[in-house]
Amino acid sequence: MSEFRLATARVADLAAVMRVMDAAFDPAFGEAWSRAQLLTLFALPSARVCLAWDGEQPCGFSAARIAGPESELLLLAVDPAWRGRGIGAALISDWQAWGRGEGAEDYFLEMRADNDAVHLYERSGFSECGRRKDYYRGGDGMIRDAITMRHSSGTGLTR
Repeated sequence: MSEFRLATARVADLAAVMRVMDAAFDPAFGEAWSRAQLLTLFALPSARVCLAWDGEQPCGFSAARIAGPESELLLLAVDPAWRGRGIGAALISDWQAWGRGEGAEDYFLEMRADNDAVHLYERSGFSECGRRKDYYRGGDGMIRDAITMRHSSGTGLTR
């Protein structure tokens, strides 16, 4: 197994992020973001894109934003050729470390309810805290629920 490294992505890395996006997201679900959508994140001081590299190959990324004591994972993707190597878990840990540094105590994400990534998030300490019925309409014509997951590292009140 080769080593990978994580680094904050810059606008110049947009093509690398899009390569991972195209490989990781099945078009049937309609979850991938466009280049224009991703580009907006680079302009926001409250957002961060982290890119995982295996040598010179981009193999995963996360995109998150922060608002006060909360941080939201907007996207997490690992190229299928690199799955099962701990990259997803490393990206989650990196997101939470960044969030802590920015004052976050609560971490949220939303995903398609039938996404196998739910197991990764559960292993990382997330649990379902909400559900949106019939939220996602995929390119395959199917309508799917969305689940919201939360992980709290703060000492404040639980919700």
